[in-house]
Order: sequence, then C-alpha cells, then structure tokens
Amino acid sequence: MALLGCRNISRSFGAVKALTNVSLSIEEGEVHGLVGENGAGKSTLIKIMSGTLLPTHGQLVWKDQDVILRSAAKAQQLGVETVFQELTLIPDWTVADNLVIARGIPAHGRRQSFARVYDEAKALLARFQLERIDPYQRVVDLPLPDRQMLEIVKAISGKPKLVILDEATSALLEPQVEWLFGHIRALKAQGVSVLFSSHRWSEIAGISDRISILRNGEYVDTVQSDSVDEAKVTALMTGKELNLVFPTKVDPVDDVRLSVRNLRSMRLHDISLEIRRGEVLGVGGLQGQGQLELFLSLFGALPYSGQITVDGRPVHIGRPLDAINAGIGIGLIPEDRKTEGLFLSRPILENISLPKLRRFSKDGFLQLRKERAEVQKAADLLAVKAPSVDVEVGHLSGGNQQKVMLSRWVLAGADLLLLYDVTRGVDVGTKQEIYQLIAKRAQAGAAILFYSSDTSEVVNMAHRVAVMFDYRIRSIVEGDAITMENIVGLSIGSQAEVRYETSG
Repeated sequence: MALLGCRNISRSFGAVKALTNVSLSIEEGEVHGLVGENGAGKSTLIKIMSGTLLPTHGQLVWKDQDVILRSAAKAQQLGVETVFQELTLIPDWTVADNLVIARGIPAHGRRQSFARVYDEAKALLARFQLERIDPYQRVVDLPLPDRQMLEIVKAISGKPKLVILDEATSALLEPQVEWLFGHIRALKAQGVSVLFSSHRWSEIAGISDRISILRNGEYVDTVQSDSVDEAKVTALMTGKELNLVFPTKVDPVDDVRLSVRNLRSMRLHDISLEIRRGEVLGVGGLQGQGQLELFLSLFGALPYSGQITVDGRPVHIGRPLDAINAGIGIGLIPEDRKTEGLFLSRPILENISLPKLRRFSKDGFLQLRKERAEVQKAADLLAVKAPSVDVEVGHLSGGNQQKVMLSRWVLAGADLLLLYDVTRGVDVGTKQEIYQLIAKRAQAGAAILFYSSDTSEVVNMAHRVAVMFDYRIRSIVEGDAITMENIVGLSIGSQAEVRYETSG
C-alpha cells in the first residue's frame, strides 16, 4: 500500500517551473531512492512532501486520502520527519536544547527541569551511539558531520511513519554513512518508510528498494534498484550517456606560487608545504585531522604563526580581505557554502561580484552595466543554470550554488584556489564540470589546494597529496604512490611503506 503519493505535482517560482506533473508513490516499509541532477526538482518535491512548500498544482495523497500539508507541523502530525539540506539546528543553543525541542519536552519550568533535559539528551545520544558528543556543547562549535548526525537523530528518534533524507549523507564520511544505514535498516524492519536522496550512486544502490528519477523538473521513471546500474540511471537523469572521467594531469611548472613553513594555528603543528603554478596539491586524511584549519588559516580566517610566502615574497594574511585584495589572489570554497560562502537571500549578481566591487566603482558609483556584463560572463563560463543573474541564490540547486562560488573567484581572477570539498552534494554531471574547471585553471597557471572527503577524487585530481594525521602533515605522496591504499593507510596511522616526500 502506498503511504505517500504525489499526483501531478507542479511547482513554479515566477516564470521558473521547478516541477511539472510529477507523480510517484512511496510504499509502506520501503526505502525509496530519489535521484536527479542538481536543479531536477528533488529538493522542491521534498519540501512539498514535508509541508514547507505548497504545490502550484497537483495533489498529495496519504494512505489513499487527499491531504494538504500547509506546514511542517501538519506533516509531522501525520508522521513525516525530514532532514533538509539546510541544517535546522539552532547554532547558539546546546546539543541538549536542540534535541529537547525535537523530543517535545515542555520548555516551561526550564530551571527546575534542566537536569531532566540533560539526562534525556544524554540517553538519546547513547541510544544512537553518539556518546562522544557533549550535551552541554553548543551546536555552532561542533564539526559539520556531527551537526548533520544530530539532525538525523532529531528526525528518527520519535515514532515517524516516513523519514525523508535530503542529501543527509553529503557531509558524512563512510563510517558515518554506515551508521545512518544501520538505522535506516532498523526503521525499515519496523515498517517505517524512508525517502532517500543522494548524489552518491553507491549509497542509492546500497540502501534503496526502488529508485525514482527526475529530470528537468519532470518524472522520468521508477525502477527496482537491483535491475539497473549507475550508467543506466545516469542516462535517465541526464538524457544522455555520461561516463565519469577525470581530466588528464598535466605536469606543473617549477615556479612556486605558495610556500608555507612551520605554520601553527589552533591545533595545527608545524605545517610546511609548497604549491607550484599549474599544480593541484591534494590534501588527504580522515576528516577532522586539521584540513579545515589549514584552509582557514591560509585564507586569513584563523590566526596563525609561521611563514607564508607568495611568489617569493613573505606575506601576512591577517584576515580574508588581505587574501582577496592584497595582490595575493587567494580564493576559498569553504566547507559549508550555505552558511559560510553565500548570501542566500541576495541575487547571483551580488554574490559573484562582491569580492571585486572596487573594480566596478567609479567616482563613488557602481558601473552597473559593466558589473552585470562581467558577472554574466563568469556565470556563463561555469554554466550556472538560472533565468538571470537577478535570481536569489537561495532558489538555486546545491550544484548551481557551488558554481556561483566558483564563478566569484573566476571573476576575481584568483589563481591560488583553496577548494574544500568542492564537489560535496553535487550531481555527477556537475562534478564532471568542476573537474574540468579545476584542470583548466591549473593548466592556465593557477595553484590549487584541493581537499575532498572522496579519496578517489584526491587520487585522480592531484599531482601530489599531503596526507594529514593528528593535525600534522604526515607525508606528501607523489607519482605512482598516489593510490587509494597508500592514502587511506596513512590516514589511519598505518606504518606501511610508501613512496613519499616528507614535508618541511
């Protein structure tokens, strides 16, 4: 029996048609995969199913009864819980407070019930094998994967009938994905339905019973997961055959663009490395080994000690403005584009031109035509899909939001790029475009620092790989030694023999 069905669902935003006559159903007790390129309409459909967005046309059906979900609260009354792409935790509240809201413990008399709040949160974390997370800790101080796992706990800790996971694994590493899959299997065993959206085929194929495909806002097909492979589903998603191919690596020149010596920042210890023009220097290691601190320090977002040299001259990057405007030419793609990189309520035009507004200023006035022309050129280069550059960035898909950030640094002329997990949460076609852009920028002489939570990307994109362990660069691997086995081995502290060049 269908638990939740969509019948001819359409949704428009002005002249933009996000969904057109989409019909599909989620059966009771099944794990239903939902796939499509960025901009295919997946998140819009999920918001309609979750009660946060009303369809322009069409009907939702709950257990054979027509329903109108005017709010998330109405959906939750039916038993629909959703983990959205945008995290909903309150950053300045504690873990316990955030979990208490989800569990429905009354807020009145908080002083008297604080111990109960803490005990409830501690028990809930233990139930989901997250005892390492302190209930007293503020959510804003947690790493992104832990925040994502708390969102998941909020959604599945009650008694849901349908759990919707919109890119819930995009910030998770493989062990954390397995943690989630274990709980999905437990939910399925209890008769709970799960709608699971991901851009990682191995995840979709590994957990789904059936898979529905969207393309350009339209329903394409629903297939049994064991009857198709990645190539077939990709062809249904894109309307064409698409093979995931990494660009050929071109040897960099000998000119050192960036040199770092004995860098210390927060918990970083004596980081030393060099990046040459035309080189992609990969950063490997398990997440949380200092990669993020390294990127933020080089961009001036964290205080540091040590020496940074750009084109042979010592520089001090005390703030991001120095990295952008002091003739250094650094651009950063941060860990979380939505909260750290973009102004979601502002248009594409402003988001792209922001770092270089001075270029478009004359006598105290903005040269709007010049700004628009150059922004449009950068957006076209990255194939940003939008009716115009006046569209709010928050209305774009995740992949197009990432393209906006890359367009920003193309416009700014940044040739020292710090790319932190740049393909996280984007579809296979957009990944291909980003790989090609990175390769082209490197061939044009840019120096690129590249971290990915997908080790295969690091292996196939990087000329050398600096593997971090315990907030240090354990080794720099190069040549034939750049393999999954070597990088993973070094990441977990393996003492296996590999060919490498020690940093420093």
